[in-house]
Amino acid sequence: MRLPTTLQARLSPALDHSGDWLLPTLARFVFAATLAGYFWASGLTKLGDGFFGFLHPSVGAYAQIFPRTMEAVVYDVSQLSLLHWAVVTAGTWAEFILPALIILGLFARLASLGMIGFVFVQSLTDLFGHGALDDPAAFGAWFDRHSDALILDQRAFWMLLFLVIIFKGAGPLSLDRLFFKTGTD
Repeated sequence: MRLPTTLQARLSPALDHSGDWLLPTLARFVFAATLAGYFWASGLTKLGDGFFGFLHPSVGAYAQIFPRTMEAVVYDVSQLSLLHWAVVTAGTWAEFILPALIILGLFARLASLGMIGFVFVQSLTDLFGHGALDDPAAFGAWFDRHSDALILDQRAFWMLLFLVIIFKGAGPLSLDRLFFKTGTD
């Protein structure tokens, strides 16, 4: 019993210090390696045609974000309000801008907070707009030994990445650190 406690006592200070820079750096790396492409690909499906497609979202963008409303108006975007356009446009931009900020480590805490809000809205849309609430396999359950449910399981890991960045900053290899020179931000 003495060896494990001695080893623990010796390793703890070094691990505590390295966690301040290693955890946020790894969180940003894991985000870049696993989720950034997912969000950017999703954002690309929402862009309209032409150079100004970022201002004129595709019909598919409205269908992804407002599925039941689009069904009700028979996929005629002209029947939607300015609010619908603003939500879809902001959501589209968020899928490009927030991941880029996290990867660059620029305003990473705010971008991570924005991603938490984005994923929360995305999950609500999946649950109530796309019917994931009616699909136990998609919704999932915690503490059930299955780790592959889209909503509760996968998105809990996403949130953990964002929370690490919110609480620990972007790490030393970041534009936050370069521009603001605050600790590990």
